[in-house]
Amino acid sequence: MFADRRDAGLRLASALSDLAGSDVLVLAIPRGGVEVGATVADALGAPLDVVIPRKIGAPGNPELGLGAVAGPVEV
Repeated sequence: MFADRRDAGLRLASALSDLAGSDVLVLAIPRGGVEVGATVADALGAPLDVVIPRKIGAPGNPELGLGAVAGPVEV
């Protein structure tokens, strides 16, 4: 698949190369996504921002993630 997260970012940046130099923002999520996103942003010459999502747990089993939200949201 990918050698590491940097390799994944380089491959993704290659697939998105048409966006280089355009008005684009790369958003990344923690736990691995930031390294991938930083590689993509660097390759595209784009700014990078980090989104911190919160897990939506299942009723009665909060460790089971049913989804995620980010931003000023109440669930």
